[in-house]
Order: sequence, then C-alpha cells, then structure tokens
Amino acid sequence: MWGLPSSDIVLYALTLVALAAQAMTAALAAGRRSMDWAGVCMLGCITALGGGTIRDVLLGHYPLVWVRHPSFLLLTAGAALATVLMARLVHRLTTAFLVLDAIGLVVFTMAGCDVARQIDPSSSLIIVVVAGMITGCAGGVLRDILCNDVPLLFRAELYASVSIVTGLFYAAGSGLNLNPELWTALTFVLGLSFRLLAIRYKWEMPKFVFDETRR
Repeated sequence: MWGLPSSDIVLYALTLVALAAQAMTAALAAGRRSMDWAGVCMLGCITALGGGTIRDVLLGHYPLVWVRHPSFLLLTAGAALATVLMARLVHRLTTAFLVLDAIGLVVFTMAGCDVARQIDPSSSLIIVVVAGMITGCAGGVLRDILCNDVPLLFRAELYASVSIVTGLFYAAGSGLNLNPELWTALTFVLGLSFRLLAIRYKWEMPKFVFDETRR
C-alpha cells in the first residue's frame, strides 16, 4: 500500500487522507514552536512519511515510497502549509491535533501491515503487526522529538496498544480472505474509536515508577 497500486481502494484513499492528517499535526506542533514555513513543510513531510520510510528500510523495501511517488511530498507539504493558513480558524487546536493524529495512527498501521504482506505473503503475524506499528507510530515520534517534546507514544493514553490491536484485527481479517474494503472500513472504525475513547477516558497502560528515596 502507501501509494502502491492496490485493489483495496478504501485503504488507498484513507492513506492519502492520513498523509494529509499527519502533516497537519506536524504543522500544529511546528506552530507551537514558532517554526518558519520551511520548517513547517519539512516537519510535515517527516511526520507523514517517516514511519513508512523506517519500515521500508528495516524490511528492505525499495525504492522508498516517497522516492517512487514524489507527489506524496507535495501532498504532505501542501497539507502542512494549508494548516498554517487555516490555523486561526481552528478554535480547538488540541482536539484537532489528537483526532488527526489518531487517524494517521490507525490508517498507517493498516498500511504498514499491508506492505509487510505484499513483500512476503508468508510473513509471520508478529512481523506484519510490528511493521504496522512502526508505520503508525514512528512518524509521530519523530515529530515530537524534533519539536523537543516527549513523544505521545511514551506519555499519553493508550497509543502503541491501539496500533497493535488495530494491526491484529486487520491482519486477522486479511488472513481469512474477508471482503477487503469492508474489513478495512471496520478496522478503521475500531482503531479510531479505540484511540479516541482512550483519550476521552484517559485509559493508560500501568506505569513503572521507581523512587530511590522511598524504601
């Protein structure tokens, strides 16, 4: 997936939406750090395409998607710039940031699973799910690191867990040869709902807290 010709039109369309959505989260993050427009565009491209790039390097999948499809660079840079122009019209930037990030997390997870399967149809479930998690999470981690923030992956409500559940659900349906368009839509609804509910009700994984001063 990720721009590769595919019979799954739903996932392809959602991927384009997710690329724009992740670029928009980067623009909002860049605005908080008072970056110039060049920085906004660069951060948008890194955030939207970074997870897929890391996945492809690890799996030996070449050429990289943005090398094969330079239009994705235009899409992500354009979405980031459009966010700059629309930012003053968005009254709840925090909510918009979290929703857009959730869309990117879920869709990129599915796309990453798809790529792992296309590279090697015999790939084990764990490889498929990990490929999806890297695709879904790594771009946001790069965005937060470049903005000198603690990544959402490590500080917020359920994040990587959402990606894992989404990947497992999507891979299970694909393995059973169910209707791809329907299963993609169901997975998207499941993953997005899970992430938004985790944000709303502050669902978190147990934390490890070690304080040397307390014995």
